[in-house]
Amino acid sequence: MNGFFQDPPRIGNQFDEDRVLTSYLRRKLPLEIYSEVISGLRRLGQRAVSDLALIADQAESSPPKHVPYDAWGHRIDHIEVSYGWRMLHRIAAEEGIVATAYERRYSYYSRILQAAMIHIFNPSSAIYTCPLAMTDGAARVIEKYGDEEMKARAFVLLTTRDPERFWSSGQWMTERSGGSDVSRTETLARREENGFSLYGPKWFTSATTSEMALALARIEGAVEGSKGLSLFYVEMRDQWGRLKNIQVNRLKDKMGTKALPTAELSLLGTPARLIGQEGKGVRQVASMLNITRIYNSVCAVSYLRRGLALARDYGFRRIAFGSQLAEQPLYLETLARLQALYEGMFLLTVRVAELLGREETGHLAAGEHSVLRILTPVTKLFTAREAVAGLTEIMECFGGAGYVEDTGIPRILRDAHVLPIWEGTTSVLSLDVLRAIERENALAPYLVDMRERLSQVRRPELIPQKALAEHGLEKLATFARRLHGARREPAEAVARALAYSLARLTIVSLLLESAGWHLDNDGDIRPMYSLRRWCAQELVTAQFPEESTLHEDRVLGLDQDTRSGTMPIEWRPGSYPEV
Repeated sequence: MNGFFQDPPRIGNQFDEDRVLTSYLRRKLPLEIYSEVISGLRRLGQRAVSDLALIADQAESSPPKHVPYDAWGHRIDHIEVSYGWRMLHRIAAEEGIVATAYERRYSYYSRILQAAMIHIFNPSSAIYTCPLAMTDGAARVIEKYGDEEMKARAFVLLTTRDPERFWSSGQWMTERSGGSDVSRTETLARREENGFSLYGPKWFTSATTSEMALALARIEGAVEGSKGLSLFYVEMRDQWGRLKNIQVNRLKDKMGTKALPTAELSLLGTPARLIGQEGKGVRQVASMLNITRIYNSVCAVSYLRRGLALARDYGFRRIAFGSQLAEQPLYLETLARLQALYEGMFLLTVRVAELLGREETGHLAAGEHSVLRILTPVTKLFTAREAVAGLTEIMECFGGAGYVEDTGIPRILRDAHVLPIWEGTTSVLSLDVLRAIERENALAPYLVDMRERLSQVRRPELIPQKALAEHGLEKLATFARRLHGARREPAEAVARALAYSLARLTIVSLLLESAGWHLDNDGDIRPMYSLRRWCAQELVTAQFPEESTLHEDRVLGLDQDTRSGTMPIEWRPGSYPEV
């Protein structure tokens, strides 16, 4: 009897094999920069499938442990992490994943280069990109708002390439009372002779083994709500490595991100220093959130790319119904759809990374600040949700093997599932987009930017898709005019559809740009094929719901029995959560 064994997928250098990444960098970077950085990216691409992958596997197999007491009964609250997790910290420093952005060797292109590095690193890092995101965000906050002592100490250590000195940072915002609604923060900051002491709970604190953290708290006597919150700098341990009046209540038992230590803390008089002005904490922490949301987007796209690479290779190895999967039309259609999804999401994400780099180096054109403001939450919410959907499909590409833990496929999907939640859920970010449009008039500069981008498209092969994008843009502009002065209830109900419409329109404009460049320069028609798939769907789906629809939402959403005829259908007043 002949046995049958499936051949597992094998992938090679994750820089060289990623056509979308390499062609984008070749198109976008000046030749001298591209020539200088390509060897480092290629080296990282090889590490992603060799030593880095093995180290990440070790970190996953040895999750963190909470040791509350030492052998003599003293409270120590030690969090024990694996050798692999510690090595990932060192590798991140050596590769300069955070440092690259702040050395600014390549001006605003530095953020593009960094995004490429995160894209390669993340799927082989046991999601060490989480502490790196918060480290990067903390560095930016200190660079903008910190005093000279913070800049001389913390900023230098957060941005060094020396693994012996490299610090990571936590981000303490989430509490039991509010979740994404930070206005309900309970942590209290009391004035002391040399600063402040923090008292209160922090419900989710990722990367709790970091050397420092940024925390939101309300100074004693400050007003309620988000306007009373201030931002604080905390060094977590003293010179002997003991936590500074911080109690670790427990480690969170999460669905995924198993190697990442995520803890629930109580602050019991933790020494802290105010960053910037009192009562400006929410505004200041926005600088961190902009960066962590971009990391979130890059990670989502990179997970989809890694899953797609595995599924594509597997298609040549798996024989079913007499032929390779790669020869079967339905499998090919699935891969093509996922490839187009990946290509569009990638271009959207690196567009935001480029805008961030321009902002940091003073190269933003007129109106681009508003484009960055609106696209950051749009990109985060869209890429996170679509990556999870795509990876679910990729798991199915492997059949039963995709559901087996030791293939590694379930880990990718589990870890990706946190991305729609971290740094603001889809609904929270959709409302943030709505607020940017209504309160900050961010849509008008976006429309100008999009029209200018579309005006550059002249290739006759692309005119039909250009016309679809222009039609979608005018439909969006019409919707926006209705939005101003509209009642809050229908506006909030359609916020997610609005955010998705913005994402799809932006992606089509970027694919038009990419397809045109490739047709002009190397004849590659694949970006044009991706563009056609994106344009085969309705680009703008945002439209105001009728009152009857709002009524149906309430009845179905709350599963209410209306047969008595007494149920009120009015919506209760709502408010946009501060994020």
